[in-house]
Amino acid sequence: MAILTISRQHGSSGKEIGRDIALEIGYEYIDRERLLKDIRAKGKDWEKWEKEFEEHSPTIWEKYDWSFKGFVALQQSLILDYALNDRVLIMGRGANFLLQDIPYVLKARFEAPLEKRVDMVQDRENVDRAMAQWMIEKLDKQYDGFIRSVYNADWNARVHYDLIFDVTLQSADMIMTSFKAALLEKDPLKTEEAIKVLRMKAAAKGVKAGILTNSKLFIPTLDVLPSGDTIVLRGIVHNPKEHKSIENEARRLAGDIPVKCELHYR
Repeated sequence: MAILTISRQHGSSGKEIGRDIALEIGYEYIDRERLLKDIRAKGKDWEKWEKEFEEHSPTIWEKYDWSFKGFVALQQSLILDYALNDRVLIMGRGANFLLQDIPYVLKARFEAPLEKRVDMVQDRENVDRAMAQWMIEKLDKQYDGFIRSVYNADWNARVHYDLIFDVTLQSADMIMTSFKAALLEKDPLKTEEAIKVLRMKAAAKGVKAGILTNSKLFIPTLDVLPSGDTIVLRGIVHNPKEHKSIENEARRLAGDIPVKCELHYR
């Protein structure tokens, strides 16, 4: 079955609708809480990053910080591993951008006019209208900031989504019907070749996450990409010993997948 990703404006009820959709069509529901549980198992430092992302967009310094890069790679690796499962819905976390090159991914977006979102947040959080609007604008800005810093993309650009719903104009039944029809159209695109592309993408990201979250290794710049049946490492290292350590760890993490190192010395 096709993979389903959902992006949502804060206060659009997208999270609640997404959970209902997952239940209706029998999809595993992966959201922030599920990923946070996985990240927690990797250590408290990574859990701290996840929580802080809910409070602010990364600064320019954080964007290039080693621990920020490690956290992003770890989160992306977890999302890709879940995407390899059949019948999965991934809520937010930039999943539609991460999976944009996988043809059998259905990328949906939930929106609502600001006034309607203010009404919803005001009722849910028991705050006044000014506070509700401030919360919405702050969180929307943070979501957009995270996507720009990690994927260099506009979170609000409609070109990134297959389906866009204004929840004030479409009923729950209409939304459900649209999802079922769109998923059926995506299903034939889940070919062996497309699955292989996703597997290699997940393997490469797993190698990158393993290296960047290893406190014994430090590499100023690192990119790990799938290239056919091979994982390619590109980056800058300080000396031959560091090169060898990173290469050995990459090969261990990649398992049976060939690894090609294109690391250069600073």
